[in-house]
Formats: sequence, C-alpha cells, structure tokens
Amino acid sequence: MDVDKTKLHNYSFFFFFFWVKSEKTSIVKYGAFSCSKPPTTNEDIGVFKPYPTQSNGFTTAKVELRELGNTGLKLSCVGFGASPLGNVFGPVSDDEAIGSVREAFRLGINFFDTSPYYGGTLSEKVLGKTLKAVGVPRSEYIVATKCGRYAEGFDFSAQRVTKSIDESLERLQLDYVDILQCHDIEFGNLDQIVSETIPALQKLKESGKIRFIGITGLPLGIFTYVLDRVPPGTVDVVLSYCHYGINDSALEDLLPYLKSKGVGVISASPLAMGLLTERGPPEWHPASPELKSACQAAAMYCKERGKNISKLAMQYSLSNKDISSVLVGMNSIKQVEENVAAAVGFQLQS
Repeated sequence: MDVDKTKLHNYSFFFFFFWVKSEKTSIVKYGAFSCSKPPTTNEDIGVFKPYPTQSNGFTTAKVELRELGNTGLKLSCVGFGASPLGNVFGPVSDDEAIGSVREAFRLGINFFDTSPYYGGTLSEKVLGKTLKAVGVPRSEYIVATKCGRYAEGFDFSAQRVTKSIDESLERLQLDYVDILQCHDIEFGNLDQIVSETIPALQKLKESGKIRFIGITGLPLGIFTYVLDRVPPGTVDVVLSYCHYGINDSALEDLLPYLKSKGVGVISASPLAMGLLTERGPPEWHPASPELKSACQAAAMYCKERGKNISKLAMQYSLSNKDISSVLVGMNSIKQVEENVAAAVGFQLQS
C-alpha cells in the first residue's frame, strides 16, 4: 500500500520510542535448551543443545520458542530463511553456509525454510548439505519446504507435488520435512489448490513424508478462500510476507480468524524486501517511487538519531506473539547474529 512521506515521518517517531522501550525490556530471553531423546510427540520437536560460545563476546543464547497453531511444534521466533543459500543475492561459499547455520543453532534458531524455487533447487541442496555437515540430530530442528512453484513455472497438480516432495527430500538429505507448503498459491487456480493439491498433500502426510501442510502467498484473501473450503484442520500453517511490518500491518486483522481455525502463522520479509533498510530496496522492488522515498527518509531519520531502521522493523515484527516465527533470509554469521540481536533487544559486541 502507498503511504505518503508525512505518514512515514510520523512512523519514524514510533520507531524511536519502540526502540527505547525494547532496549529497556528485552522482547525475548536468553538461555539454552538440551535434548536427550528423539521426539515422541510434537512437543519434543524444536529442543536442542547449545554450541560452545564463540570468542566474540556474545553469550551462548536462545531465542524465544513459540507454538505454531495446533501443530504442537515450537518454532524459534526468528526463522532462518534459506533462499540466500541458493545464491539468490550473490554467491555463498560452503564455509559461509555452514558457518551461518551453525551459528543459527548456537543462538537458538531451530526453524529453516526453503523451496525448490529458490536458486533453481540450489537452496534446498545447500541447506541439506549444510545441515548434514553441522551434524545436529534431526529431532532438534524444523524444516519447511514448498511445492507448486519451480524455476520452470507453476504446477499445483497432484502428480507434480507428489513427485516434488521426493525430489526435495533427496536434495535436503532428509527422510521427512516438518512442513510442506503450497508456494504462492495466488498464481495458481485456488479451486485446484482446494480440490486437488491439498488432498495430495494429505496423502503425503499419511505416508510420513511430511508432518504438516501449509499455504503461502501475498494477497491475504487467498488464505480465507482456501481455509473456508477445506475441512477443519486440513491446513496447519499459513506463511504471509510483507504484511506485518512498520509500513504494513494488514496481517493483524486476519490473525483472530487464523487463530479460530487453529492455523499457525509465519510472517516473512519483515524488512519489506529491502524497503526498511538504510541501503534501500533493489531496483526490481514493486513499491511505488513515493513509498521507496518515504522509507528512505524514515531510515535516515532513525540513523541521525543513532538507531537502525532494520533492527526496529525486526523488533516490531517480533512483537506480536500470535505470529509464531518471523522469517529472515540469512547467509552469513554476521546476519544471523544481527537478527538474533534485534530479537533480544540489544547489540552484539564486536
């Protein structure tokens, strides 16, 4: 949605006060989890042992875990978006990929999201190789991937999504994924999603290849359309992006409906695909020139007062406990640490 500069200027006053408040009272706590047995119930998923503290002045820590709808899963409130591992934003070395995932585990991130679409399957391959290299037991982390959107186009047919999970499991080097999501369903036929795709995913759930079913997309209306037409409890998760941030909080109006359905909520792109950063969005960003300019003005306003708009945006997105996890793309140790620092409300020592 478009907002004028005056409105964004007013928002920046809110950024400042929100930052001050969160600096005094951390949004989440620090600590460490341990797990001594494989999961026997959903509640056992997402518990993990800390890695040794690195010599960067940052204490071994965890981010808050939040329940995901009625699944019983407990996701880290900051999720590791693995699209950058597919070289979507530039090349990522094996050492960088392994280092970022290892650091994510060390700081308490237990949720990793990918897709065969990201980097033309490269994201899944690199994430799978990286998880294996880090060596954390499978019972101690949650993996979500997607189906229906591929480098060659969209295909939500039962045959394609059934084949897709086998391909994804091979690339991820896993026996199952925790969540399989229909990817960007607004580009498909929603009636096909309801009558063909989701029933196919239910069969995959029964086979043990996936544990829960999700749907993703940008327009919020697609979620109610599907959920109103499938049996209760069929869809476990929705992933929305760019609709819960300091420039657009439209998702908030949908949260009571989703909660009433027992559907877990994941929110992605808290920085609005680069709008809420000091460097600004990429050239291809679909926002209007007026909105881009307004967001840059807000970013500079914050910077002049010693605050970082990205950190404020992250904290705002994390502030709603009805959102189980906020997904952020990461491909370096520094990015992982910065995102966790935003979550706990204080800066890392260098």
